[in-house]
Amino acid sequence: MKKDIHPDYHMITVAMTNGTTFQTRSTYGKEGDTLTLDIDPNTHPAWTGGGQQLVDRAGRVSRFKQKFGNLGVKA
Repeated sequence: MKKDIHPDYHMITVAMTNGTTFQTRSTYGKEGDTLTLDIDPNTHPAWTGGGQQLVDRAGRVSRFKQKFGNLGVKA
């Protein structure tokens, strides 16, 4: 490996939104810093399965349904 081109890799503490913490190695900050997460796997809809909703902005979905109907698909 080339010298002096790689970032410093050290131990940090990661604080989750529910207050739990864990130690990991990272290039974030300095040795001993704490990375506080705003969104983590305990709260984000991508991991919890929540937040699955269709947002109709300015009636676009309803206009599409009026124009194309259900495209001949029987529900």
